[in-house]
Amino acid sequence: MKHPHPHPRSHRRRRVLLPAVTAAAALLGAGLTLAAPDSADAATARQVEKLDRGVVSVHTADGNLISWRWLGTDPGDVSFNVYRAGTKVNATPITGSTNYFHAGAPEQADYTVRAVVGGQEQGDSVNAVQFRAGYKDVPISPPAGGTTPDGVAYTYEANDASVGDLDGDGALDFVLKWQPTNAKDNSQSGYTGNTIVDGIRLDGTRLWRIDLGRNIRSGAHYTQFQVYDYDGDGRAEVAMKTADGTKDGTGAVIGSSSADHRNSSGYVLSGPEYLTMFDGRTGKAMQSVDYVPARGTVSSWGDSYGNRVDRFLAGTAYLDGSRPSLIMARGYYTRTVIAAWDWRNGAFTRRWTFDTNSSTNSGKGYDGQGNHSLSVADVDGDGRDEIVYGAMTVDDNGSGLWTTRLGHGDAGHVGDLVPSRAGLEYFKVSEDSSKPGSWMADARTGAVLWQTASGADNGRGVAGDIHAGSAGAEAWSASDTTLRSATGASLGREPSSVNFLSWWDGDPVRELLDGTRIDKYGTSGDTRLLTGSGVASNNGTKATPVLSGDILGDWREEVVWRTSGNTALRIYSTPYETSTKITTLLHDTQYRTALAWQNSGYNQPPHPSFFIGNAMPTAPRPAVYTP
Repeated sequence: MKHPHPHPRSHRRRRVLLPAVTAAAALLGAGLTLAAPDSADAATARQVEKLDRGVVSVHTADGNLISWRWLGTDPGDVSFNVYRAGTKVNATPITGSTNYFHAGAPEQADYTVRAVVGGQEQGDSVNAVQFRAGYKDVPISPPAGGTTPDGVAYTYEANDASVGDLDGDGALDFVLKWQPTNAKDNSQSGYTGNTIVDGIRLDGTRLWRIDLGRNIRSGAHYTQFQVYDYDGDGRAEVAMKTADGTKDGTGAVIGSSSADHRNSSGYVLSGPEYLTMFDGRTGKAMQSVDYVPARGTVSSWGDSYGNRVDRFLAGTAYLDGSRPSLIMARGYYTRTVIAAWDWRNGAFTRRWTFDTNSSTNSGKGYDGQGNHSLSVADVDGDGRDEIVYGAMTVDDNGSGLWTTRLGHGDAGHVGDLVPSRAGLEYFKVSEDSSKPGSWMADARTGAVLWQTASGADNGRGVAGDIHAGSAGAEAWSASDTTLRSATGASLGREPSSVNFLSWWDGDPVRELLDGTRIDKYGTSGDTRLLTGSGVASNNGTKATPVLSGDILGDWREEVVWRTSGNTALRIYSTPYETSTKITTLLHDTQYRTALAWQNSGYNQPPHPSFFIGNAMPTAPRPAVYTP
């Protein structure tokens, strides 16, 4: 089951930052606010997870595809040997990729991989995770259902998940959010069941279960959880907003166990709000602090019933260029507040707070610009991350960087979308029918490069290189009628979906992920590559997976769906051989933090800091270190 070799790769172009005066001149008359640039030096190496090889064996009718991680800490000239039950199966060391197809092998064949460094073969890797039917099931156990105070019964469905090495063994574990069947959008009144969060190993072992309690309402906008190794101890922590009655993984209760702050409409508009950091191994609450910002007067956020006050987002960013910080936010329709936290030596320290209502930011067009999700990227090339928060961006130091004043939207994508240009680009759709339906901007300055017509609430939009016939990433959206080139030109037929993306087959052009299927774009029609078996997508019409990204094997992306009966997380990994060699995307920190924020709000697919696609340059290697 082999795919054609990808197109030849050329040398990596050098990124060049535009002079500030040139960028500012380009913005004159654009109605755009741009903060003065700082003169920071480029950052040093970034802390990343110390991962094992992540070896997988995916069985097909013709044999097994074995693939593994090329770690950011490996030398550039590393090669590999593949062993089945201690016997080498490749004739010569593998240098040009990190996969090998073992023809005719049975599904139960047991594989390890050994790196060859400086001519010396190293020890065995972990044993391959077997995808015997093309997928791997991770057993999960739904919480018991219940009945709300107004007599409505509910059960539980597996919802969004994230990954992190919770126990420090080098393997990624899942953190899974269970959502009750009566979960609500903020605009909908009514009681909900409690939100439950589990820590789960790849073999299905449940490490802990956290019950957020009755005073955290359930729904897509209430609980955004972050899983990351914030203190560099080699184990991931888990951060969430909590309240009176939250029960940690050891059974200990945060705040008052008897308090019930729900009103008769099911909203929680009073009572304390906390930010809690949980131990990834045990689920123990290590520290809780007041959530920033406090809700204050509910009506000051734009309505009196709780629709706008409880819109939360979360992320992880390398604000100092080296170590990760936690981002927790509130609000995007009107006021927006973003708080940056460091977790060091068992305690929270607040790094900065950005508030659109502050004297520094008021009147500058930063309010009302938030999306239903956020992105994290080093948009200005100074080595430190910014928070791309819809139609505005906050610099690594907590000051406003730019705003286009083009308003709220449902989807945004940051990456090297136009590789012929220096730096990163940003594609976004707009909910306001008086604004452009979609637009592409320079991610450093917010200068709009091209836009589509206004006139509709444009609810979906995607950008990625899905068509080899046009340079760079293509972009398309729900209210537009055509696929757009990287420069905004019409390319004809739109893809069959406007949702997620996946690097799935053997070439570096990305595929379409929607619902429970993966398709390859074609100018006359899309080709089905995968239909998930016995699985369901999440979040209603958003039809998103539990998680999608490079979590195992080589740089291609896995997709995780819940089984229809909510008894397993079903992981699919590509069966296609590739001749493209890229360092594991888990060690590209823009991509890794995108996996961390994927669960936030309306889920969006991850993008790396460099271009992967047709005629791509040789992929850069990251400057990283492990704890």
